[in-house]
Amino acid sequence: MTSRPAFKPLFIYSEQLLNYFFHDEHPFNQKRIALTKQLLECCGYLAQDQVVAPRLATDDELMLVHDQDYIKAVKQASLISDQTSLGQEHPEFHPFGLGTEDNPLFPDMHQQAALAVGGTLLGAELIVQGQTTRVLNLAGGLHHAQRGKASGFCIYNDCAVAIEYVRRKYGMKVLYIDTDAHHGDGVQWIFYHDPEVFTFSIHETGRYLYPGTGHVNEKGIGEGYGYCLNLPVDAFTQDKSWLACFESGLEAVLQFFKPDMIISQHGCDAHFYDPLTHLAGSMAIYARMPEVIKQAAETYTGGKWLAVGGGGYDIYRVVPRAWGLLWMVMNDVPIKQGPLPESWLDDVLPLAGGGLPHLWLDKDDILPVIPRQREIEEKNRLMLNQALSYLRQQVGSG
Repeated sequence: MTSRPAFKPLFIYSEQLLNYFFHDEHPFNQKRIALTKQLLECCGYLAQDQVVAPRLATDDELMLVHDQDYIKAVKQASLISDQTSLGQEHPEFHPFGLGTEDNPLFPDMHQQAALAVGGTLLGAELIVQGQTTRVLNLAGGLHHAQRGKASGFCIYNDCAVAIEYVRRKYGMKVLYIDTDAHHGDGVQWIFYHDPEVFTFSIHETGRYLYPGTGHVNEKGIGEGYGYCLNLPVDAFTQDKSWLACFESGLEAVLQFFKPDMIISQHGCDAHFYDPLTHLAGSMAIYARMPEVIKQAAETYTGGKWLAVGGGGYDIYRVVPRAWGLLWMVMNDVPIKQGPLPESWLDDVLPLAGGGLPHLWLDKDDILPVIPRQREIEEKNRLMLNQALSYLRQQVGSG
């Protein structure tokens, strides 16, 4: 039985975080953070004294993982987006991944991205300084950004900056857990050589999905070999197989690595409603995965758990419920099937255009029927065994 933490979990939030916004037609929309916060407040699950405003990350902090020339380019692009039409092409920024279809320029881009990073850094500081054991920054989880390039809607990589900050300042071994349907490539490559950081990502296979990486044979390099585990599940994977892979994979990682702190990324685009992926998960996986991570933190890290957001593109039907469940777990609120508050539904229904779920968890009769379910489960089982073979050897020989 997991005990309630000595301190209240903290929720990083300010309305400024909603300004990380590309344009109205872009799929990445941080309005979902405000919708989640409103849902939690309507349920009485978020107290005002749990809400903490983020801070800006400094250039020196960003340079823990990002190239100085890249930060300079982001600042220059931010000035252009403030002064000229955002619809204009700016090919001079394309080598940095900026001004592209995925990462178009937007006003105050550097400051807004640095604020998202600062929120995750603040969460790490609050934990390592002993002010709490659990922090959630839903504006974080920007896991695709590379050292010198924006990628996949991510300008700066808050996950990687926070990991490196904790590593350098406090000498902690960090386990990074990524549950986004898209592979957490940016974090993986930044720490691919580092045996003090373990990167664990479960995601849809990159055969048909961005970024096309995250294969089982990506295990690290040099001293970091063996400190990277990828579980690329097949398209249309459902709850049973997803959770079997996730729980078995995480158990093997914990036995091998024994972290001092867990940083977890909670993209919620493995749900069958998500428009950008091909998975068939339900809300049940978003109730269970945080429970598994919380127990891991209690067992191995003294409870030190920093959670961040990530992908999730059905911002009305999926994201608020998934992130709401995550916060409930962080606060030791028992999860059970029940209705969403009428006040929240009344406010959100006009925005969503109808069709909102009225329950926290998905009813069985709306789950998709996947004819290849057994074949998919067998493919995932074989993948899992292949992915875990090295870790099992290491634990067995130890």
